[in-house]
Amino acid sequence: MSADRSLIYRAAPVLEKGPMHTVALAREAFGLTGNPGAASAAVFTVLGPDSRFQVDGEGVWSILGPRPGIPLSELSYAVVDVETTGGSYGRGHRMTEIAIYEVRGGVVEDEYRSLVNPGRTIPRHITALTGISNRMVSSAPFFDQIASDVLERLEGRVFVAHNARFDWGWISRQLADAIGEVPNVERLCTVRMSRRLLPRLRRRNLGEVARHYGIDVADRHRAHGDALATARILIRLLDEAGRQGLADLDALRDFLRRRGRRSRSPRSKQLSLGFDTRHEHEGY
Repeated sequence: MSADRSLIYRAAPVLEKGPMHTVALAREAFGLTGNPGAASAAVFTVLGPDSRFQVDGEGVWSILGPRPGIPLSELSYAVVDVETTGGSYGRGHRMTEIAIYEVRGGVVEDEYRSLVNPGRTIPRHITALTGISNRMVSSAPFFDQIASDVLERLEGRVFVAHNARFDWGWISRQLADAIGEVPNVERLCTVRMSRRLLPRLRRRNLGEVARHYGIDVADRHRAHGDALATARILIRLLDEAGRQGLADLDALRDFLRRRGRRSRSPRSKQLSLGFDTRHEHEGY
């Protein structure tokens, strides 16, 4: 273990107790009691490059997300799926359903699910795909009414979805509009995880990965059915990560980043610019 990594592991539990000024942090976490300027410089050198740590204008540090070094099996995951009216948020489309399952210790521990009134008509082809009709959402809460519940279930957990960029994009936009707050959380994508951990699997859409693991997907294209299947897939992928020696989130993140760069097709460029519809993407 590098010296910097060792110091990060010492700083994290200190900051989990609450924010702390640079000089005090240098003393409590690093044992530096000499020149305050040198001690402060050491803190900035070690923690500054790590995005999980933040410092305000007065030199007070805090930590975001899970503490480094916690085993993957001990983290809490919020596994999410959303259904929408299709198209993009910028063009007025909105969420119609959301489901969040909490996974911890290899077990699905908690469930949250709700239809959402999108405040607009659901196109017929979307109803044909998801089974969610205008009548079903007519008496459902608007997202503004459930935003605080959603935020509470995401904070302090690792956000997980099958095609996480899609689900995170919708949730973050709707939270920002509803309550002006978006949680700063770690995120994992089970499409990306399956690509790296299951390289022989030719397709990584939800149905194919579930089939690989023998997982039944009930209520396909409904948020609760897809999120529960994703939660069960996550548990299996985390087991696979452990077998490959990936002990914590740092190790898994580094592993997922180590892949060859591939040329991007015009279609993938459209996806990155936010023009995708959920139902055309590999992860769906």
